[in-house]
Amino acid sequence: MENITIQSERLTPEGYIEFLRHTDLGSQYPKERFESRIATLVEKTAISLTARTDEGLLVGVLFAITDFSYWMFLTDLGIRREYVKQGIGKAMVERAIKDAGGLENIIVYTCANDKATQFYKKLGMEQGPEDVFVLNQIDWTDFVVE
Repeated sequence: MENITIQSERLTPEGYIEFLRHTDLGSQYPKERFESRIATLVEKTAISLTARTDEGLLVGVLFAITDFSYWMFLTDLGIRREYVKQGIGKAMVERAIKDAGGLENIIVYTCANDKATQFYKKLGMEQGPEDVFVLNQIDWTDFVVE
């Protein structure tokens, strides 16, 4: 495996959209106001981690929101298709947990699509409680970042 460096890094909206073209993560976004929403996401997320090769190729991205005291919500975790199943996602989640305050202080949440549930189970995460509430008035249309 190549040497991969995980670091705190703010991406540009264009850089993140280019990354999405090489992952399956882009299908989670609705196409409505896509570019402006991505711009807000990369600017305001509390935790922004990247994984890069020694040559600088962006192979992983993790975004999370947190209060740094009690909880962290993983909003985005994407790995470039040809780098999946090399431990990068796990290492990124571990780094995010550390940056947010450590497992002794925070609870970690995420919403996983069907393809990612096994990954999160391998990390030791369990299906959440029935007391989680959602308010969603967004029409989530099919969309692929091209």
